[in-house]
Amino acid sequence: MSLNNPYKAYQQNSVGTASPGELTLMLYNGCLKFLKQAKTAIQDNKTEDKNTNLIKAQKIIQELMVTLNTEVAVGEQMLQMYDYMNRRLVEANIKSDISIIEEVEGLTIEFRDTWKQVIQMNRKANYGAGGQA
Repeated sequence: MSLNNPYKAYQQNSVGTASPGELTLMLYNGCLKFLKQAKTAIQDNKTEDKNTNLIKAQKIIQELMVTLNTEVAVGEQMLQMYDYMNRRLVEANIKSDISIIEEVEGLTIEFRDTWKQVIQMNRKANYGAGGQA
């Protein structure tokens, strides 16, 4: 099989072989990428690009919402936070408000960094001191 785009093949392989924890980390990073692109689009007065990127960020947050285990308290609390973030992104899109995007970006960074620590702790517990993400 010939590879037309080695980077795309690498990305597909990365997603296909990632653990559920690593997939969640990828979702957070993707959301941050789209939020950054939306801010740039607002600054450049590119309404369509802003809309496209904010919708992509919302879809990631919605994916995070449907994968939560809401039978535990922390899952229910996360669901409420994701719902809040999703609503704020709708508002940011309507108002073209960078400050709202930055608010959601800050929450996403906190969740991502916390999740990264959880992955590292699990690796250390399972594989010893060498478990770095």
